[in-house]
Amino acid sequence: MDLYRYLSREEWLSAIECRHSVRKFTEEKLKEEQIARLTEMIGEINREYGLHVQLLTDEPDAFRAGKPSYGAFSGCRNYIAMVGRKGEDEAIGYTGEALVLLARHLGLGSCWVALTFDHGGVKADIEKGEKLYDLIALGFGQTDGAPHRSKAPESLYTAGAPAPDWFLAGVRAASLAPTAINQQKFRFDLVGERSVRAKHFFGPCAKTDLGIVKLHFALAAGEGNFDFV
Repeated sequence: MDLYRYLSREEWLSAIECRHSVRKFTEEKLKEEQIARLTEMIGEINREYGLHVQLLTDEPDAFRAGKPSYGAFSGCRNYIAMVGRKGEDEAIGYTGEALVLLARHLGLGSCWVALTFDHGGVKADIEKGEKLYDLIALGFGQTDGAPHRSKAPESLYTAGAPAPDWFLAGVRAASLAPTAINQQKFRFDLVGERSVRAKHFFGPCAKTDLGIVKLHFALAAGEGNFDFV
């Protein structure tokens, strides 16, 4: 997916810096331009990755009151359903986070949601052989959210020699990424001069989280500076 069709590198990095999870939304409807921009990227994601991602608007049933209190939502009437075949966890994370950052650039708040929604209220089309991985709650936030507590970047990587600036920038951006229960169970290893190995450790949604943090790393490290191995 050509991310730079949608935003410049500076715009992506700005979205990384100001994105925070939002769980309380206003009743303001999404604007036509916002829907069009998100729908365009969703179309490319589905074509290139073979996923079945869907944007649903004015559909409040997935976030009905009375669900578990952790991560409680209010006023959420829009969401992105991250649907795909089994085994596509990393692609779900990578592409879904691109949509999260695009939404932030468009003035919208969002939040990854793995558990605290009503599966029976989700209106997405899920075909045989597919599964609903997560929802991304979406809309105009009552606030812009707040930064989460992050691990020190130096605890999230290994490098056999002083790490280059592009690598450190990538790790820092990854440390700002959302992960399930804010667990940050990942590590980046610098192998040689420009090869990067990204690993996940055991934990809920860890494979999806790996895709999320790899996107943040790639955007900040910059094209042409490295290859994932």
